[in-house]
Formats: sequence, C-alpha cells, structure tokens
Amino acid sequence: MRIATYRHQDQRHVGQVSADGQTVTAFDVPADVAQHGALRLIETVMAGGTLPALSSQTVAVADVKLEAPIPLPRRNIWCVGRNYHEHAKELSTSVFKDSNTNTQAWPIVFTKVPECVVGPFDDVVLPGGAVSDQIDYESELAVIIGHGGKNIAAADAMKHIYGYTIVNDVTARDVQMRHQQWDMGKSFDTFCPMGPWLVTADELDGTKTRVRGIINGEQRQDGPTENMIFDIPTLIETISRGITLYPGDIIATGTPAGVGMGLKPPQYLKAGDVVRVEIDGIGHIENKFV
Repeated sequence: MRIATYRHQDQRHVGQVSADGQTVTAFDVPADVAQHGALRLIETVMAGGTLPALSSQTVAVADVKLEAPIPLPRRNIWCVGRNYHEHAKELSTSVFKDSNTNTQAWPIVFTKVPECVVGPFDDVVLPGGAVSDQIDYESELAVIIGHGGKNIAAADAMKHIYGYTIVNDVTARDVQMRHQQWDMGKSFDTFCPMGPWLVTADELDGTKTRVRGIINGEQRQDGPTENMIFDIPTLIETISRGITLYPGDIIATGTPAGVGMGLKPPQYLKAGDVVRVEIDGIGHIENKFV
C-alpha cells in the first residue's frame, strides 16, 4: 500500500494511492487526524486498530499537492552518516576525518529537527552566503517505524518497520564541520524534503532497492542498499539501544557516493538548481533550490 498526505481544495488529507500511482482516495478521518498525515494511522494500527475506511473522494494525483507523508514528525528524524563504502571514501579527508577510521565499528548517528521537513516537490530555501554557501544534497532511503520498542535485536528489526519513503538530507557542509556535531548543519528550515508517499513494508524490501541522486539532469548518485556498511536491521538495533522507538519514527539510512562535497572540485548547490532523488519501488522527489 502507498499512503500519501496531500492538499486538495485547501485542505490536508491522508489517503491511499492507487497501484499505478495515478489517483489517491482519502481515508475517512477528521481534519485533526489528517493534519498529522500518516502518523496517526500508523499509531492506530500499531495499537491494534485498523486503517480507517476509504471515503468516496478519489482524485488524480496530478490535481493535488503532495506533502511529506509525515509532515509533523513527533520528534527529531534519526539519521545515519557514512553508511555506503564509497561515500565513506569520498569524504574521508573532510567530514569524516575526525571520525573512527574503522568504518565498521559503529554507525554515525545524528538527527534533524522535525521543522525542517517539507514536501516532495517543495522549494528548498538556501540560507544565504552569510550563513552558509556550502549547501549539499544527500539522497536517502528512510525507514518508518511501525511497532515501537527498545533494545530491538537485529534479528527482529524488520518486524518493526511500517514502511519506507524518500528524503534528501540537505546539508550545510561548513556549518556541519564547524560545530563538531552535525545537527545544526542538517536542520535548517526546508532541509528535509520527504515523500512522495509512504510505501508499506509488505510492498517494498528496503534492504534490496536502489537510491539515485540527479542534479540538474545529471545523475551523480547511484547505490544499491545492499552496499550499506550497516544494514537496516543493524541500524534499528543500534538506535534502539536504551532508547525507545515509537510508531512513526523516521530513520534516514545514509547516502551513496556522489555528493557535491566529494567532487573535485566540490560543487555546492546554488539558486535554480534542481535535485531529484529516485528510489526503486517508491518513486521520486524533486526540489528546486531558491
């Protein structure tokens, strides 16, 4: 199943997308539930309930404004750095130079604030040169937690996944490195485009898909998720060590090689650039930087 959050006739809805991706049918839920997109639905199902009935309102996807499937995350988005081998190499002398040189010791985990989430086709606002002129893209698969839990074993982790979506972990590289931790350089307003919808885990195996990043029509990133240094079960096990994960929590799983900082010379984003992220089995997001 694909679950989308969208605006139609100036109202937010959450609905089921058709198998061909052409239409969406709203779930019959009150406005306060729809305001949180898929989050309240996930919480209901995980508490033992069922998805709400579909309404009679079916519209073409082309006629709605798609929003992030979880537009108001309950808390920070969990993120993973240095999780593809070639990406680890391309930033080994910059972002990762002070990190453990053993890339397989532990995942690098940081967060992005919920307020930086925007829709799959929304503009991303550059902060201006006085704040940062080193804005970069990171194409990523995001895991959405279903069953929560603490100290989840890797062997059981896939049972805790409700579904998947796409994010662009937009990053201010100079700010990221300046503060010796990454949250500030990752959390600027609009720095987490997400969507175009949530694909449930019974439809997609996130351990066997492919992530691509395309900038102004040029493909720069292309990585199978099998190439992750730490696979999805290991990430869930690690992040849940002593920390309770909740239904609807989001984990961005890292980016393949080909980011702007890793190019020679580096190529940072500028006004007018368009970044498209594609993941097999989900679709794509595409955002203009302004």
